[in-house]
Amino acid sequence: MDFTIPREISDYIGVLDAFIETEIKPLEEENIRFFDHRREYERTDWDNGGRPKEEWEELLAEMKRRADKAGHLRWALPTDIGGSAGSNLGMAIIREHLAHRGLGLHNDLQNESSIVGNFPVVMIFHAVASPEQKKEFIEDMITGRKRVAFGVTEPNHGSDATYMETTAVQKDGGWLINGTKRWNSGMSNASHDVVFARTSGDVGRPKGITAFIVPVETPGVDIAYMHWTFNMPSDHAEVHFRDVWVPDSAILHEEGRGLECAQAFFHENRIRQAASSLGAGQYCVDEAVKWANKRVTWGKPLSTNQAIQWPLAELNTEAEMLRNLVYKSAWHLDQAHHMEVTHWVAMANYRANRFVCEAADRAMQVHGGMGYTRYKPFEHIYRHHRRYRITEGTEEIQIRKVAHDLFKKFRD
Repeated sequence: MDFTIPREISDYIGVLDAFIETEIKPLEEENIRFFDHRREYERTDWDNGGRPKEEWEELLAEMKRRADKAGHLRWALPTDIGGSAGSNLGMAIIREHLAHRGLGLHNDLQNESSIVGNFPVVMIFHAVASPEQKKEFIEDMITGRKRVAFGVTEPNHGSDATYMETTAVQKDGGWLINGTKRWNSGMSNASHDVVFARTSGDVGRPKGITAFIVPVETPGVDIAYMHWTFNMPSDHAEVHFRDVWVPDSAILHEEGRGLECAQAFFHENRIRQAASSLGAGQYCVDEAVKWANKRVTWGKPLSTNQAIQWPLAELNTEAEMLRNLVYKSAWHLDQAHHMEVTHWVAMANYRANRFVCEAADRAMQVHGGMGYTRYKPFEHIYRHHRRYRITEGTEEIQIRKVAHDLFKKFRD
């Protein structure tokens, strides 16, 4: 087996680092209030429901424009929409590297913006949308001219999506949608929302759930409020759909097969979240080691104490094991249909998300009082990554996926 990072990826990482230093770092320094101890306080429009400030959104948009012009933003996308058809393995290595650099405009945590874009919804449209939908949406989603949100979770149903209560019934040559979505991500300035609703089939079964592309200005769509969360600003809305009518052409993919789109979204996101969690966690470990080596207490470096050494050595070992698991899972995702390797993606995701929280907490502890302040990045890293142990399938759900694959091997 060859564990060497492919030469083309390692070379490309060097190109990305140079781009960050020449194009992105100067832009970040001009807007440092969004990245120093003020962070989310400057990013959040507190008097407008906790939504992201327009200035913050525009800064992220400028970063993306520069990355797109340089040929980086679309790296993972297919060649026919301007990408380089980057592999899942390559994307995992790159996302880990960018997160390992620490906080910055090059790879922001709060809304997952990066110079190498993660476009799971674009990938879904590219795979299953109608020719008309592709023409209308794909390029505009990449450039930001259209913002497409994603509504699966409901007040009474999260990971148990097959029990969703939102329904759509046929009427007047189209569909009438009724229901409520919670944690409807991306709604702060969305132009459209991909809404999942049951159109047929039995409760608890995946068949019969349909994905609809709904313009947010459609009568009956009510963005009730944004949920204020552990990590602000909020882009997670409570949205009511009351007799929202859309035509047949609003269906994404096929009637009754919407959850296939959701599963593809989750697998694309989970492996990249795992890579980012690994990189951010390794950053926390490295920063804690640097601090322990230079911090002198009782006349000697803090790092001479085994109480400091051993937890960090354990975490560093965990990072090394995770690195192999994340890369191997990403490689598997490149070789097979995503549903065939769901257990690999689940293992990588839940372990990496748990690791980064432990690493951020340990870095705070090693830094002492300073680690608890907002002048250090650890609280921000912890707050951001803690949500991944819940969102897009809780870690308990993902462990269940792993257990299902494990135990079916030994059934009679």
